[in-house]
Amino acid sequence: MVKQERPGPASPGHSLEMAGPLVPCTKVTPTWLGQAPFGLVLEAHHEDGLAVGTQQVSSKPPAILGPSSPKLQNWAPVPAPPSCKASGASQPASCPATNLQLSSGGWQRNTSSSEPGSAARRAQLSCLANLAARQGLQGDFALHPPDLLLFYNLTQVEEADCRAFIRRAAQGDTKLLANLPDQRAALQHRALACLGGPQPRLSASDLLLLGVLVCDMDASSIAAADPHVLQNLRHCPRLTAAQQAALNRLLASGRTVLGPPGSWNLEGLQALGPLASYISPGLWMQLQEAVGLDFFRSIVAACRAGQLRQRDARRFVTSFLEAKSRAVSSPSKRDTGRPCIRGNITAATLHDNLFLVRYDCGQLESCLGSRVLRANLDPLLQHPLPAECQQVVKAKLARVYPGGVPEEQLRLIPSLAYLYSLSEIGQWHITSKDTVVTLLAPDGALENQTEAILQKFLDHNGTITGALLVAIGGSRLCWMSPRQIQAIRPSEFRLAGALDISSCPQTRKNVLFDKAREAFSSASTTDTYYRFMRPYLGGAPVEELRHLAQANVSMDIDTFTNLNPRVLQSLSVGNVTTLLGPNVGDLQKARSHPIISSWLRSLNRSALSELGLDTDPTGPTSSAHPTTGTPSTTLWTRHQAPTSEGPGSTAPSSGSPPAHLGYLPLAMALPAGLLWLLFGGSPRPS
Repeated sequence: MVKQERPGPASPGHSLEMAGPLVPCTKVTPTWLGQAPFGLVLEAHHEDGLAVGTQQVSSKPPAILGPSSPKLQNWAPVPAPPSCKASGASQPASCPATNLQLSSGGWQRNTSSSEPGSAARRAQLSCLANLAARQGLQGDFALHPPDLLLFYNLTQVEEADCRAFIRRAAQGDTKLLANLPDQRAALQHRALACLGGPQPRLSASDLLLLGVLVCDMDASSIAAADPHVLQNLRHCPRLTAAQQAALNRLLASGRTVLGPPGSWNLEGLQALGPLASYISPGLWMQLQEAVGLDFFRSIVAACRAGQLRQRDARRFVTSFLEAKSRAVSSPSKRDTGRPCIRGNITAATLHDNLFLVRYDCGQLESCLGSRVLRANLDPLLQHPLPAECQQVVKAKLARVYPGGVPEEQLRLIPSLAYLYSLSEIGQWHITSKDTVVTLLAPDGALENQTEAILQKFLDHNGTITGALLVAIGGSRLCWMSPRQIQAIRPSEFRLAGALDISSCPQTRKNVLFDKAREAFSSASTTDTYYRFMRPYLGGAPVEELRHLAQANVSMDIDTFTNLNPRVLQSLSVGNVTTLLGPNVGDLQKARSHPIISSWLRSLNRSALSELGLDTDPTGPTSSAHPTTGTPSTTLWTRHQAPTSEGPGSTAPSSGSPPAHLGYLPLAMALPAGLLWLLFGGSPRPS
């Protein structure tokens, strides 16, 4: 425990009691063997100057330090060397939010990030892309991570490099551009330009070039494309209803490698990956029965083993069982209340991966006894039960436990939690944070059940700790009551680190800003203060933003798009220019974002010119969409940038505990500006 008196940028004179692991910074000293680093000496320091460990780590390019890398041992306070930040006459460029530095030797990281989540990753990538543009390193794009290319200034991509650039960028995760709608559109325009304009039918080579950009294509283009489009669609995080219909038309046509549905085999279906969960009941009815049952068995086995998300498995199971019911019975015969004709369900029955094929929801109601249910709730709920069957199980639990589901059973029902009313949750007894974490898992309770579940925990003398906040994720903060948020101790909020609250409504952002300021206001420097406060600035008042502008924090565009729209209207062009610093050009990438477009509409032509934007705040930007000719964008579906009108549930967010050095992606100083830093980042969509 280190307690220090140190003036903070926003609340001078207060002390900050630092709890939990020290936040390290890293110094990377490469030992060269030819053109490759032979070893790295890592030194970790607390930001206030306490060295906490040193270790020699061998390295072979292009290996990146990650979860399997050696971890620092024997951490203990020792005298710190002068500083792990660069010094000397030639100060390298840096990314303030991540303390990534670009020197003549390449990219280096001189402190650990406390924010390994997606929001921090977007900030990192945006900053690195801008540094690459200023330092003239975009020409080395073939050596750079695909995610980084998504953020690059596309006007600097040479025409001769167009196809190679797009092919590599199209391997990235386009969800990272959620707050940059114009950059996403510019990437689509550029891709069409590389193809020579819109194509009536995308060929296999076109699809190879487009990669994950196909996930933005409209349904008609997917249906008309070469059958190799299936390989592209496998990497889409989700398909729209229209895209699902197009996928089924393509599969029904028999033009794919699977052939017509009647000739499909197990290997071909497994090769579809997540796309199989979108297959319609009509196509499942055409499948050979033995093949369908083998595939059903494999899907349920993967789900029960935790290798497949329940929501994806449930989508498949629901469609498959609907096809089976159409073929063998009329809807009236599937009503509940029939006698048990399949035989009583036993523990052995529940371990059969074809259990849901043998017992429909009506038979589940008739054949599942209370004793078996109590003793085998876990194996039962490992099956991806359709919604109708989930209702049956919930009703049976209510009869078995009329006073409320006991806590040991609550930990087994996160997949059912969404079915419970607030009054039913009021009957629960929650004494363990493990129960809270289980119920509030991404596939668990609804957002609007968060407050009730947490309150039952607090009513039994529970406390909201930093570890609990990290475990349930920042999006759950959006649904906590102001009273619950205020009850979080500042020390626990500090331990939670940076939580992604971008999906919160403005009222919650305001409350969370006040809580974060209470926790972090006595940080040693404005830079440290900004790094911890960055995710919570959506609730910042105008005075706070003006202060940060004066401190030259160089706010990233992702954080800027999450500011309070009313507060943004109070900022002058000069305030915004200073606040964004070298990132001001990123306004072009996000000018269609609702918050930014609203602000831009309030400006006159002179102000727009001062920002480097064209004088039509609502029209397309020629510099943002470089093309050869004027290719149409009707190929693409429109993706609306997220807003903070209300909490969202499209992607669970998570906080970040104080990062251990052994788990941090690490930049190695390599010739030619080679960027290894972010190769080991977030996983590709599956």
